[in-house]
Amino acid sequence: MPVTTVLGSIDTTRLGHTQPHEHLFCDLRGYLRPEHRQGHPIGLANYYRSRVDRDNAEDMVLDDVEAVADALEDYHRAGGGSIVDATPRGLGRSPETLLRIARRSRVNIIMGCGYYTQPFHPGSVHHDTEEDITNGIVADLVDGVDVGGTTVRAGIIGEIGMSSPTHPDEEKVLRAAARAQRLTGAALLIHPGRSPEAPLQHLGTVAAAGGDIERVVMSHIDRTLFDLDAMLAVADTGCVLEFDLFGSETSYYPQNPDVDLPNDGHRVHYIRELVDRGYGSQVAISEDVCRKTQLKPYGGEGYEHILRRVKPLMRVRGIRETDIEQITERTPARLLNRD
Repeated sequence: MPVTTVLGSIDTTRLGHTQPHEHLFCDLRGYLRPEHRQGHPIGLANYYRSRVDRDNAEDMVLDDVEAVADALEDYHRAGGGSIVDATPRGLGRSPETLLRIARRSRVNIIMGCGYYTQPFHPGSVHHDTEEDITNGIVADLVDGVDVGGTTVRAGIIGEIGMSSPTHPDEEKVLRAAARAQRLTGAALLIHPGRSPEAPLQHLGTVAAAGGDIERVVMSHIDRTLFDLDAMLAVADTGCVLEFDLFGSETSYYPQNPDVDLPNDGHRVHYIRELVDRGYGSQVAISEDVCRKTQLKPYGGEGYEHILRRVKPLMRVRGIRETDIEQITERTPARLLNRD
């Protein structure tokens, strides 16, 4: 049962603990206002402001190859086997850099494809047809990208970026991604708009385009839905609910100041409720590392936070080992397997 990694196909049995929504190399500076686009080195004096206010351009780009390579080694030592780099085109995706990191790492790296939210779209997306975009996503998955004579193929579609309200170009990209999913069997990772109605809206778009809802991962549940009934309504569609902001604990969320982000304990509580109601096979967890202040050299927690802290917390909170294995190993393996 093959999984497409940056270095080629592997069997699902080699994946191990897998975090299906991380970033190894990406650029979020498109979120910044012009007055914040001059970055400042990250140190003790500005770590907290950079992490919480998200207004330091130096923090908003992951471009430190050495730090990421070291972080993956820490992740491997903690028990990590695989990581999905959910960076699509327009968000700084770099197959060349992923290949460099993969050759140094003992961690399996799976590359994403598609496009992020409309402000990050390359100019061509507005003019491309839905068929053009579908063909481009399929080409990334099937033909891959040539990197100095080495073919690097994507192993998942996404993260496909959506907004609230949804931009017409984002709807076009999502429909194209659903069509590409149908053609290739790849899983589809969606970054939903920032409203409670967004996940079901996007799933309706995918279904109408012929996508396979059971192979859709709805990301960022923990900044989008804040009551169990809403989560259950999304779970009833058959998609995977991804709690992927583990390690992010703050009452100050610039992207949506009205939102109170849950802490890791609250995330585990929701997961326990979903497991107890029979949805354990539809849950995935990750950290969404995408900024320097999430890496240890810059004061952050690194990619192994779930392994070192969250999995023990899940056990303490009564989630069985078999359910933890389902969430961190078997469900990612099912999604990444395209056989």
